This record gives sequence, structure tokens and C-alpha cells, in this order.
Amino acid sequence: MNSYDAIVVGARCGGSPTAMLLARQGHRVLVVDRATFPSDTISTHMIHPPGVTALARWGLLDRLVATGCPAVHTYRFDLGPFAIAGSPGRGDSPVSYAPRRTVLDKLLVDAAADAGAEIREGFVVEELLRDGETVTGIRGHAKGGPTITERAQVVVGADGLRSIVAESVQAERYHEKPHLQAGYYSYWSGLPMNGQFEAYDRGDRVWAAWPTNDDLTLVVMSWPFAQFESNKTDVEGHFNRALDRAPAFAERVRAAKREDRFAGTAVPGYFRKPFGPGWALVGDAGYNKDFITAQGITDAFRDAERCARALHEWLSGARSFEAAMEEYQRSRDAHAMPMYEFTAQFAMLAPPSPEQQQLMAAIRGNQEAMNGFTRVLSGVVSPAAFFAPENVNRIFAAAG
Repeated sequence: MNSYDAIVVGARCGGSPTAMLLARQGHRVLVVDRATFPSDTISTHMIHPPGVTALARWGLLDRLVATGCPAVHTYRFDLGPFAIAGSPGRGDSPVSYAPRRTVLDKLLVDAAADAGAEIREGFVVEELLRDGETVTGIRGHAKGGPTITERAQVVVGADGLRSIVAESVQAERYHEKPHLQAGYYSYWSGLPMNGQFEAYDRGDRVWAAWPTNDDLTLVVMSWPFAQFESNKTDVEGHFNRALDRAPAFAERVRAAKREDRFAGTAVPGYFRKPFGPGWALVGDAGYNKDFITAQGITDAFRDAERCARALHEWLSGARSFEAAMEEYQRSRDAHAMPMYEFTAQFAMLAPPSPEQQQLMAAIRGNQEAMNGFTRVLSGVVSPAAFFAPENVNRIFAAAG
């Protein structure tokens, strides 16, 4: 049995960056994951500009670019009567990337190992160890191996929606949202995007497409959650009938070749209290929202930095565990809440109100406003700032 500063359960977009950042600061870190890498997982793939900036800050962006994943420099939103388009980022990070998770997660795991973290793939956590109310480690096994125990000052749950860490400590949930929509996606070859993210809003059907690795394009379709079970019997048929609402795009898809099966899911929204005696949560284990705005990877990167910073402050003696982690929770929630509410409203797939229709019509043709709206969807600009009355009034004034 070893003793670590931190054990991170889950090695994908929340876990590996947290482990990497802690290890770079000299802490002894163990990362465990039931998966082996490279391996796939259901994902939107999208890394919006704030996430791209994080990769650059960590010295990993060049590694991602070297995989051949194309940059996305324009987001285009087709609303039916008209479309608007803008740049998703600005300054030093004007683009997004949407790598396959087989590529991205392996890159992140390797970066954590390069930083000095110990990685154990194919390791199943059976339970958490405790001393009274305080988590002190994990008990688990490699596939086919004996049960072993490992101890640490803190166990970080980065193990997603069904986090064993969150469930074991019964982490408090709050600001919960029900399942709102369901999404299915697959990959097509022969569907060039030319550096563009395209989204189509047709009321109760919303879909989008963007390029990924290996000259493939991901196309994802959303429909109301109430139709999730019934539509499972003919996903492809429902998918194609929805595309017919944008005939030009449907023609492009049908001229291309689908290269994989459809993958789909629906998720609830929630915040979990992200810390307690001897434990912490990061990524989807601590906070999750509907994937229709494709913020999950970028959120995980942001929260990995905040969680690692808080844990380092505690482990180095600069602050108490409670003080450091309370600040982590406050900053996470304050940043996330406007996008969380905006995403939930969008995911309801309800017809736009007359006021919303008027605003979108006013945005059309105003490049500054179109960039602003685009940067809301890419997580660069807060919905609270963009939809503030003074900004909306400026948009209407510019439209005359």
C-alpha cells in the first residue's frame, strides 16, 4: 500500500488535467480509470476557445494540432428564415477544435504521466476508504487482479455523471434540471466543413455539424426528451426526416458516407457540492448541464484548473482545506450559472418568443452583435452580459 497526496478517480477531461497540474507542482498523484486508453466515450467533442486557451497554457495545444484535428474558425446558425455567423473566439484564441475522444483523452493521460502522475488503466474502484467521516483512500483492483488499497490525503472524483466518489459520499445536489432533450450523433466522410461549425434550429429539432479527426464530420441531432424512447426504434429515419427541414444541408449529408453507428444519450442538469472531508469532485462528477451547447470539455478544463489550484493551496499549507475548496465551489458556480440556465432554456426546444425573434433579426447583419452571440455559444461571453438590457438596447439601436 502506498500513500499519495491525491488519488484521482477518472482519467478523462476532468481527471487527467487535475492530476497533471498537481503533479507539476510536486505533489504525488495516482490516477485510476476502469478504461484503457485510447478509448472512446459519448461526447460532443467540442473544445471551445476557453478550453483551447487552457490547452495552450498547459503546453498541449501543439500536440492536439499535430493530430490533424482541424480548427473551427466560424460558427454559423441557420434559423430558417435567415442565418447568422461569427467568430467563436477573439485575441489569442480565435478558434475551436473538436477532436475524437480516442485522440484527446490519450493526449491528456500521457500529459499527466509526463508530469509525474502514476497512471493505472483498467483499474476498478470498489469502494472508498474512510476514517470516520473522512475519506482516506480507495479499495479496488486491476482487471483480473487482487483487491488492493491505496491511501491519500484527498480522493478526487473525476468519474462523470455516475461518479462512484460522489455517490459514496452522498454529495449534495442542487439547482437540478430534468432531462430536457436527447441527442444522437455519428460521423460522415465526404462532408467537408471548411473550418465551420454549422447549427440548424427548426423548433423541436436542432442539429449541428463540425469537423473532427481523420477527415470526418460529426453530425448531432437533438429532439425532445419525451420522444427519446419512441425514436430509438428508428434513429436513422428520424434523423434523416429532421435533416429534410434544411434541404441543402440534407443533400450534402446524403452525398456523404456515414462511417459509424449512431451514439446517443440524454442527461440531467445538476450541481454537486464538490468537496468534503478527504474528497473533491471535478468535471461532470461535480457539475453537469445539457450537452446542447457542447460545453462539457471546456467546463472540465476550467474546473480542473480551479480544483488543482485549491488543492495545491491546501497541500502546500497556504490555506485550510475548507477555505480553499469553498472558494473553488463559489467560483465554479458563479461562472457556470448563467450558461447553465441559458443551456436549459435552449434545450427545451421551445419556439422562440416574439422578443427573441426580434432580437435575432436585429443581430442579423451586425457583425459585432453576431460575434457576440456566437461567443455566448462558445463560452467566451457570458449570457448574462450579452442579454443584459443595455447590450440588447445597443443591438436594437444599431438595427434602427
